[in-house]
Amino acid sequence: MIGRRTLWAMAVGCGLSVANLYYAQPLLADMAADLGVSDRRMGTVAMLSQVGYAAGMLLFVPLGDRLERRSFILTTLGAVTVALLGVAAAPGYPWLAAASLAVGVTTIAPQLLIPFAAHLAGPGERGRVVGTVMSGLLIGILAARTVSGVVGEHLGWRAMYALAAALMVALALALRVLLPRSQPEHSGMGYLGLLRSIGGLLREEPALRQSCLFGAMGFGAFSAFWTTLAFHLTGPPFGYEAGAVGLFGLVGVAGALAAPLAGRLADRRSPRSTIGAGLSLVLVSFLIFAGLGRTLWGLVAGVVLMDLGAQSAHISNQSRIFAVRPEARSRMNTAYMVAAFAGGALGSYGGAWGWGLAGWRGVCVVGLAMTTAGLIAFAATSARRRAPAVTVGGDA
Repeated sequence: MIGRRTLWAMAVGCGLSVANLYYAQPLLADMAADLGVSDRRMGTVAMLSQVGYAAGMLLFVPLGDRLERRSFILTTLGAVTVALLGVAAAPGYPWLAAASLAVGVTTIAPQLLIPFAAHLAGPGERGRVVGTVMSGLLIGILAARTVSGVVGEHLGWRAMYALAAALMVALALALRVLLPRSQPEHSGMGYLGLLRSIGGLLREEPALRQSCLFGAMGFGAFSAFWTTLAFHLTGPPFGYEAGAVGLFGLVGVAGALAAPLAGRLADRRSPRSTIGAGLSLVLVSFLIFAGLGRTLWGLVAGVVLMDLGAQSAHISNQSRIFAVRPEARSRMNTAYMVAAFAGGALGSYGGAWGWGLAGWRGVCVVGLAMTTAGLIAFAATSARRRAPAVTVGGDA
């Protein structure tokens, strides 16, 4: 059983740390104007953060199965503080791109905290616990856009990154007190052995392979939308400022608040059902964006459905894989999250490319294509299944 104070410390820690990846999105237009680069080129900054995040998860998150977890988390928070200060001080686009990549590489605390919470939870509460921690993470993602939009409009985009660095220092001091020390189950495995074992897990666990694909396509569509929304809202027919763009993050809070519900459904039923339902909601949201995306109410309705669907699918994917190999949760999470953020990087690049080629309609085509691919894979793997995988704590 996990204590309430520890659980909420993990949820808040996930939210504050993952926000580092999303502060840029409402500010991209301002950053492009300040540094004298095109919107399309500045869109790659969001992609680089996600590429860095995927690289950090691949290279460092597996160490969560080997190192003492609290100390490792505190070390990563120190590293991301330095990277955030690098973004704040960027004199030009090359420096900004390199620092954004470094922010992604070092923002791995959320992906250490989530399997840590699953480790502390009992089998019958794992979905609820993961859902609660994910609520913090999702609120952090959404609130990051709102906060950065407001701060950027009044103090400039550099001030936002200086503030983020200060928040990481405060978070590290708080988690040092609030998190328990926790030794991993297999601390004797070497670093290279940990990395090699990820490939073995992918070969041996079909549930992990499937969730990697579902997560990549769902998060890719999600990222295509959020990477380009600032360009859409600051141009015609809207003409909003960065602060108003950031307020769109609050629209998606409904998805974050539904995270514990999705976790409870994964505890009680097969997580596959909520994965399929989530991807279907994302598909519907992009149909709304395509037809009504030049109206404010159409964007609001689509954002609510997209965030609800994407987060329900994401939580169910994680609940599914955490039930398979309890002794390898950090590595299972690494495989899944690397795939998801590789899809997110592809979606960010595809969204920026689609925007440059055909404007908002191009973005919608990218989102629809990625979500449709995920649903086709979901239907194909459902048809091929003959018997459920043997799992611990739930149906895979």
